[in-house]
Amino acid sequence: MTRRHFLHFATSAVICLAAFSVANAQSYPSRPVTVVVPSGAGSPSDVIARIVVERMRNALGQVVVIENVPGAAGAIGIGRVARAKPDGYTVAFGSFNTHVVHGAVLNLPYDVINDFEPIALVTSNPQLISAKKATPPDDLTGLVAWLKKNPDKASLGQTGPGSPAHIAGILFQKQTGTRFQFANYRSAGQAMQDMIAGHIDLMLIAPNIALEHMRARSIKVYAVTAKSRLAIAPEIPTANEAGLPGFYATFWQAFWVPKGTPQDVIARLNAAVVDASADALVRQRLAELGNEVFAPEQQTPQALRAFQKAEIERWWPILKDAGIKVE
Repeated sequence: MTRRHFLHFATSAVICLAAFSVANAQSYPSRPVTVVVPSGAGSPSDVIARIVVERMRNALGQVVVIENVPGAAGAIGIGRVARAKPDGYTVAFGSFNTHVVHGAVLNLPYDVINDFEPIALVTSNPQLISAKKATPPDDLTGLVAWLKKNPDKASLGQTGPGSPAHIAGILFQKQTGTRFQFANYRSAGQAMQDMIAGHIDLMLIAPNIALEHMRARSIKVYAVTAKSRLAIAPEIPTANEAGLPGFYATFWQAFWVPKGTPQDVIARLNAAVVDASADALVRQRLAELGNEVFAPEQQTPQALRAFQKAEIERWWPILKDAGIKVE
């Protein structure tokens, strides 16, 4: 083969590969996309995923199926995505727990950063610092002072080691110098009923569970653990405003795909998530659950990667120091 023929052949090959890439981008998705939710049907993550995915179908022009894969605190479902073919047809609906906490407290067969490509952040879920109605203090600074005077006497209801309430509770103790017991429950709803009945003292609880009881004056709510007030309950101050500077513990959800997924496919999925997040009905339904949608500039793959790394740097030392082990 002459040099001229070789160059002609090489140029033709590059053109063909480029044309194939463009055609691939234009044809994706050509069949149903599976979104793996690593928890059971009806779980908080499952409900959020279904609201968003329902709208994503429009942007993708294809069926998007949710597959619930619970087990091992979510590690089974996320592990399945890590092992899946990187073609954009298997997507993980992960969270703070699956992509931050698990890396610190579980022995995983995958790497929470290096085995995934980020798609987009979706929602954030702050907690409400709440207490039974009979708790003496009426504000957050008073609550902290009361807990300091009564070490190990109060109890905080949560759904087990590594749960959002457990992690936020550890941070609260660390930042305030207080000590209290952790009471395990099968669900946050059960813990709330026990707090209303006066059997436990405290909860760090999602707004959609706490707000109706707060408004019925069945419990006390001192602050929200976010950096800004909730749109659905602007009367509740942030912890920073209420006298606990710098205390925030916001839990979140996001989409990932397996490492090696083509960038054009990632871009298509990202556009579908951003489109769904901008829909007024989607935002309303998420707000009713106490979730807030991330701003568009925070919904790029690069923003998710940076956000996840920052969360790992913040939380891993706290989690490891606490010796949390999730069964």
